[in-house]
Amino acid sequence: MSALLVYLFCLVVGAAFVLGGALFGHLFGGGDGHVVGSGGHAEAGADGSDSPGVSMFSPTIMASFATAFGGLGVIFSQFEKTKPVFISAPLAAAGAVLMAGLLLWVMRQVFSHSEASSESHVSTLAGMSASVISPIPENGVGEIAYVQAGTRYTAPARTEQGEPVPSGRAVIITRIVAGQFFVKSD
Repeated sequence: MSALLVYLFCLVVGAAFVLGGALFGHLFGGGDGHVVGSGGHAEAGADGSDSPGVSMFSPTIMASFATAFGGLGVIFSQFEKTKPVFISAPLAAAGAVLMAGLLLWVMRQVFSHSEASSESHVSTLAGMSASVISPIPENGVGEIAYVQAGTRYTAPARTEQGEPVPSGRAVIITRIVAGQFFVKSD
């Protein structure tokens, strides 16, 4: 089999996979899945870090490598100086690695920015004012509301000394332990 046929095969199969995946993924969904072992939901797939992202071994990246290898191989095999397979194949492989790497980088940038959390950063909350929205009973847990970066959040809260606090009272967040907020009267 000639090198040109191998390049054409890679080009056609890779392009068909990418286009078919895009078309069928759009028509039939299947873009959501669970990361095994983490209990997490990953819209973009999952990489080995157990968090949403794109792996270099994802089918899309591998298909883009095959497509680029085939396309560049066809191009390089058309020129006399790069026509021999021992020249065109390494050049096509190097170009395909660069193209697949660029696509991987772009996809990771897109997904990392879209995965930004709107949740509050807990470490910055100590000293912040809040309002009691569900009364905090003596030695019990109530609920507070606070605003950070223009977003209102609610959280379970108890007082440092165990004293009761009625609804509507202003408090100061003193610390957060295991998702529970400790407050003191303002």
